[in-house]
Amino acid sequence: MAPGYRINSISKYDEEVLLLIKFVQAIAVLLTASFAAATLLPLSGSPQWWIRGMDFPRIHYLLAIVPLTALVCWILPPMTRWLALTVLLSCGSYQAMQVFPFTPLAEKEIDLVSDSSDGRTLTAMSINVLMENENHSAVMERIREFDPDLLFLMETDANWINGLEPVLEGFDHVIRHPKDNHYGMVFASKIPVKESRIEYLTVSETPTAFAELETEDGTAFRFVGLHPRPPMPGADTDQRDDQLLYSARFARKSGMPVLIMGDFNAVAWSDFSSEFKRLGQYLDPRIGRGPVPSFDVNSWLMRFPIDQIYVTPDVAVVDFVRGEPVGSDHFPIIAKVRFDPDLAEANNRLMEPLSEDQKADLEKRMKRHQKRLDEVNR
Repeated sequence: MAPGYRINSISKYDEEVLLLIKFVQAIAVLLTASFAAATLLPLSGSPQWWIRGMDFPRIHYLLAIVPLTALVCWILPPMTRWLALTVLLSCGSYQAMQVFPFTPLAEKEIDLVSDSSDGRTLTAMSINVLMENENHSAVMERIREFDPDLLFLMETDANWINGLEPVLEGFDHVIRHPKDNHYGMVFASKIPVKESRIEYLTVSETPTAFAELETEDGTAFRFVGLHPRPPMPGADTDQRDDQLLYSARFARKSGMPVLIMGDFNAVAWSDFSSEFKRLGQYLDPRIGRGPVPSFDVNSWLMRFPIDQIYVTPDVAVVDFVRGEPVGSDHFPIIAKVRFDPDLAEANNRLMEPLSEDQKADLEKRMKRHQKRLDEVNR
């Protein structure tokens, strides 16, 4: 019989054993309360870094809830046990709902299409190279391996840009934007570029790359490269979220096909990522395939899908893969796409449109963010 049934009535346990049982019971209750907090606090929508950080380990919560449920069943007295089980099952169900779309059991948002023999398939690659990483040759090797038409690099300081010149010379158009604060970037293209620029969409030193390009058959499309700040002490996520939402709306209002890549510092299953997708009506090739974690390369346990790729429904996806390590703490992300609206329509699932209330709320946030930018730029 479980100790919880007889802890106050049996006398054969000596004092040390009783204290140990009470200690384990207290730990079980504390862990149950912690899982409840980790589930409920992110629902508040607060941008505080420590709350937004709770979005990341949702799969880990699920893995931990299973043994904790067994412990609760064994160690807690009846009344406390049923309350704890109710809390754990509720938390587990919610976390499972959040990550379920990023499993092979879910319906795919994008069905992959076959490669084209007419040269209309474009390859795009993004790599957060890690500024302190000195393995320039590994990054160049990976770039040569996939031979991307579009290349987006993050955390590039002057040393990185100088080290990568041998491979950057192979691109027709290159924007070099070195910074020594982990937010430098490079955008390179072998496709004709009609317009490209680096913009600052926050009051912090985190740039965004915008480009308008045109394929050989005359199809115009937009590329957006993003690398906002992560949630960390002293850096809440309100500016990160506004930067990403502003970028999403800006790119989508063009009416052109859009390809967005980068280290979002937000997990694919977060409420914010869902909001970003809805705002721009973007699709995610991860959905229905698995999380494809991209960070941290150096940890087999704490890995999260924060390097994203999103496309508009008029973009067909041929492939989406994670490359081999390059010495950074991020894996490279590679996608092959075709700008064929008929093919895309037959293989992409449309997003649920925004409600009027959601549109009004997002418009309010965008105006607030624009006002903030205007004040800084005066």
